[in-house]
Parts: sequence; structure tokens; C-alpha cells
Amino acid sequence: MHIRGDHAEVVVGGRLDVRSAADARAVLHSAVDDGVGDLVLDLSELDSWDATGLGVIMGAHRRAGRCGRRLVLRGVPPQMQRLLVATRLHRILAIEGGIGVESLPRV
Repeated sequence: MHIRGDHAEVVVGGRLDVRSAADARAVLHSAVDDGVGDLVLDLSELDSWDATGLGVIMGAHRRAGRCGRRLVLRGVPPQMQRLLVATRLHRILAIEGGIGVESLPRV
């Protein structure tokens, strides 16, 4: 996994899984705590995530809300969009441009 950015935008690439969760959590919490306004989480370089990685994103979402901020997902890959729809998290998370549920391929 690679992660870069600041308190306004963070880009995550590679795999967001149990092995990289602690590092990703630390960076996201720091970005949330140090900024104001929306925090954009760009996932366009992300290859995959597991349940732990999704938990990191949800934790950052909750932390942002407690800090008066909003976590906004950008560039969510199609396979991850399907997971967000299946878990109904697309209704909770702010996703730039939204998810066209009808345009997603059926699994």
C-alpha cells in the first residue's frame, strides 16, 4: 500500500488490508485531526480492500463527523462500488459523483 497527501486530500493505492490498516488509520486520523472542511479520500489507485480496510474508511468517516468534517470518497473503483452498494454503505458515505447503481455490472 502507498498513501500520500495532506489534511485536505489523501490518495491511497495498492491494497488496503489487514497488513496496511494500522498505517492507513494513522495517516487518515492525522489528516482528519489537522484539517478543516471536507477530506477527500482518493481511491483511484487502490487495487483492493478487505473488511479491515473498509473498517478503516468507516472509522475515518466517523472521526471526521465528530470533528465537524466530511470524508468524501473520490475515484472508487467499480468492484469496490459494488461492495459499497451490497453493504448499503453508499447511502452513508459521501461519494464524489455518486454511484450509478443501475450501471454497475451484476455479480
